[in-house]
Amino acid sequence: MEQFQFKKKFGQNFLKDDSIPSKIIFYSQIPEDTLVIEIGPGAGSLTKQLANHSKQVLAYEIDTSLEEVLDQNLVSYSNIQIIYDDFLQRNIREDLKDFQYKHLYVIANLPYYITTPILMKIIESGIIVDKIVVMVQKEVGDRFCAKPKSRNYGSITVFLNYYFEINKLFVVSRNCFIPKPNVDSVILSLTRKEEILHVTDFSLFSKLVRDSFQYKRKNLRNNLKSYNLVKIEEVLRKYNYQLTSRAEELPLEVFVEISNNLSK
Repeated sequence: MEQFQFKKKFGQNFLKDDSIPSKIIFYSQIPEDTLVIEIGPGAGSLTKQLANHSKQVLAYEIDTSLEEVLDQNLVSYSNIQIIYDDFLQRNIREDLKDFQYKHLYVIANLPYYITTPILMKIIESGIIVDKIVVMVQKEVGDRFCAKPKSRNYGSITVFLNYYFEINKLFVVSRNCFIPKPNVDSVILSLTRKEEILHVTDFSLFSKLVRDSFQYKRKNLRNNLKSYNLVKIEEVLRKYNYQLTSRAEELPLEVFVEISNNLSK
């Protein structure tokens, strides 16, 4: 990779520490008959390990200049398919229709600048993903794992926790990459919940959560003034909150109940 021109616009930071992909595989615990989606395979160091431990790997790579590198590095693997396109522009359901698998995992070193859009794309595509294991910027990981009443808690925390149990696995030093980024990374596992809370109108729930966090310094009354505040207050009082509370105080189940009450 010495001659490769890293592209800042794609957030390219390739792993140079071979022990990291092995640790990711160990913590991922990939079952038999699993299709793994990888976003941004880079030079293919993780892709090789995924191919050794899964039925098939479907990788998305936006940078077509990596095609020759990946062809060389992955030449001995017959269970890897690479789509050279922008993952965010793909119809994932269409891409998956010809694959046969029992489990679906997403395992990737995500570009820092589009981590949240990628995860939201996976959720909004409607595909059933059993587990997501991703490397993200450490402060983004802190946000995804945040608890109510902490400053990192936000709308993305609520959305991800609606679907997944989220755990930090281990930290990856910035020194493990080339080129070296300005921050450390963290490996997260997002395991799909066996029981997901019932939401009557998901589009309403989604809008409610986003609007609640629109201005973090403002309280719920100010952020949600276009909603039926009487119905919102009914639920808040049940859980000992008020309209003067801020969104960061409310756990997932309260947002769900407020949404369901508004949809009646």
